[in-house]
Amino acid sequence: MPAHFDRGSLRAGFRAGVPFALAGGALSFSFGVVARPVMGPVAPIVMSVIVFAGSAQFAALAVLSAGGGAVAAIVAGALLNLRFVPMGIAIAPWLREGPLGRALRAQAIVDASWAMSHLGEGRYDPDFLLGATMSQYPTWVLGTIVGVLIGPVLDAKALGLDAILPAFFFGLLMAELKKPHAKLVAALGALLAAVLTPLTPPGVPIIVASLSVVVGLRGGVER
Repeated sequence: MPAHFDRGSLRAGFRAGVPFALAGGALSFSFGVVARPVMGPVAPIVMSVIVFAGSAQFAALAVLSAGGGAVAAIVAGALLNLRFVPMGIAIAPWLREGPLGRALRAQAIVDASWAMSHLGEGRYDPDFLLGATMSQYPTWVLGTIVGVLIGPVLDAKALGLDAILPAFFFGLLMAELKKPHAKLVAALGALLAAVLTPLTPPGVPIIVASLSVVVGLRGGVER
């Protein structure tokens, strides 16, 4: 391991990430179960390996489940992952590697790890962040694999797994409503989705509703 890695921070981050790893494993298991009938046995696993983002993966699955195409699903997932841009900008001053190393480091940015690595006053510990993600990534992928493999023998409806999509996004919404302008954004998004659902192809309402976050972004900048 290169000398510029702080082993203590890595270990501390790894330990801090374990509870999130266990929760993420359970969530990714549900993703594997509900995604296999829609995406087949291989795509959900590949998606967890290369995307590793619950909200984006469930958004894409929601679009596909509604009958939307692959392009709409990709756009929906990409819009949700745009939040990683400001996260990366925030932590960039604390990265010590060159361009390639910084790009590789950025792959470890996930919501929980990024939040836990914040030291206050705009300072971040990138080694802590890396350690926290190192404990979460394997369980996310493994959970998806297990879900895909045993999903066919489970009764998803009996277990309530068919409700995982709306429950997942409802949970995200409740957390986000505490932020400035969030209620306006949520109301606008809901209105756009309701109006467009009977008028446009599946997936389009989700994409357009996601664009309502621009209102919140503009409001935050103006403040």
